[in-house]
Amino acid sequence: MIPGKSRTLSPDQSAALLATLKARFEKNKKRHPDLEWDPIQAILEKNPEKLWSLNEMENTGGEPDVIGQDEKTGEYLFCDCAAESPKGRRSACYDREAWESRKEARPENNAVDLALDMGIEILTEEQYRALQQLGEFDLKTSSWVQTPAAIRKLGGALYMDRRYNTVFLYHNGASSYYAARGFRGLLRV
Repeated sequence: MIPGKSRTLSPDQSAALLATLKARFEKNKKRHPDLEWDPIQAILEKNPEKLWSLNEMENTGGEPDVIGQDEKTGEYLFCDCAAESPKGRRSACYDREAWESRKEARPENNAVDLALDMGIEILTEEQYRALQQLGEFDLKTSSWVQTPAAIRKLGGALYMDRRYNTVFLYHNGASSYYAARGFRGLLRV
């Protein structure tokens, strides 16, 4: 978390974001056919820090929407549902270690720290594949996904995209970054 950064929205910001989220929720019922908006909004109104995280997702181009409910915890799951990897989170290497290893041409951000600062999780491979069942995402871009420690220890990181109507998992050096690669986040509410 960036010191001194407020993690609350003004009443007007909250109302505007809730209206945006509700409209997106209603427009995309296929992502959450068995869920209703009112209970979700009630929980969001009681959790201003979660609402702040959703605002960060929105402001970076993620277009967050509800993609389900955790069967064990009952938490609602919000995920970045923008057609392409969120524009405000692209050109980032994988994590701080990778960022620090670059002596020249360091990117502005790294995905792991940015997600942490936003209060969200980077999608796992399984979550990314589940998201792709709800639509077609990353047809022109790609998204970093959580990388197993054994791969990361060797300097690698994983990313995914959708091409040829197939979801692919790839590897790259964790310090690499590209204008078309960002990350998608998950928020539990």
